[in-house]
Amino acid sequence: MPKLTDTHTLLLAHAAQRDSGSLFPLPYALAGTARTIKAIASLLHQGLVAEKETRVAAEIARQDDDRRIGVFITPAGLAAINASDDEGAAVSDAASDTDTATPRTKVSTVVALLQRDEGATLPDLIAATGWLPHTTRAALTGLRKKGHAIERTHRDELTCYHIVRGR
Repeated sequence: MPKLTDTHTLLLAHAAQRDSGSLFPLPYALAGTARTIKAIASLLHQGLVAEKETRVAAEIARQDDDRRIGVFITPAGLAAINASDDEGAAVSDAASDTDTATPRTKVSTVVALLQRDEGATLPDLIAATGWLPHTTRAALTGLRKKGHAIERTHRDELTCYHIVRGR
């Protein structure tokens, strides 16, 4: 399993919740930063995302002459964030030209982030879903009510949430 930074995970989770699996447009918190550019290059190198031509203006990452290129999550990228089709979502393979994927729900994205070994901080969850902080906390409460055991720890002076398995 590839070692992912928080930025990698946010980018992949953001792409996984889109119908097309596109990384673009980027989440507001990550748009235009050097850290994001390096993270996308790393994801491309690891094969977790792939470039392909797109006709959708919002999905364009770069343009070569008359070709418009976007960056899309791959099945390996989905696996890296523990996103699976069994939660009712599928993202099209970046190598295919079909756009028949069903959208990933924001709650399933939150669950995928919380199931990672390092869990997720509130800012991670907010960036991945686009929700306000109080809505994100309410989603965590809803997951607890549905039976998920959510543990709180601290990482870099931030509260980190993690779904505990096997309880």
